[in-house]
Amino acid sequence: MKVTAKEQYGLRAMVELAGRYGDGPVPLSAVAKAQGVSLDYLEQVVPSLRDAGLLHSTRGAKGGYQLARAPDEITVGQVLQALDGDILPVRCVSQEREQACTRSPTCGARTVWQTVHARVLEALDGMTLADL
Repeated sequence: MKVTAKEQYGLRAMVELAGRYGDGPVPLSAVAKAQGVSLDYLEQVVPSLRDAGLLHSTRGAKGGYQLARAPDEITVGQVLQALDGDILPVRCVSQEREQACTRSPTCGARTVWQTVHARVLEALDGMTLADL
C-alpha cells in the first residue's frame, strides 16, 4: 500500500484539528501553517473529509474547520478511506472490484493480499486521532 500525499496531508490536518478539539473552528490557514503544508493543497483535501462527515465547516470571520466527532471516535482508517476510498494492497481484494481480475477465483496469491488487507485495516481502524 502506498500512502498518497493527499492521505498524508489530510491525516496531518486531522491530527492538528484533534489537538485543537473543543477550541471551536480553526482557520485552514492556521492548520496549514502549523503542519507546514500548502494551504492550496489543504483546500483540495478537506472537502473529502467534510463530505465523509469527519469535519464540520463554519463560514465567516470566525469560521474554519473542526472535527465532527471527538478525536477518540475517529480512526485513522476512516480518515484515509475518506480521502482515497478503499485501502487496498491490490485491486482483487475489494469485493466490488473483484471482477477486474479474471484470475481472482483461482489465484493462489489472493489469500496473501486478503491477509495483508485485513491486517492493514485492523491496524488503521485500531488507531484513533486521540492516539496520535
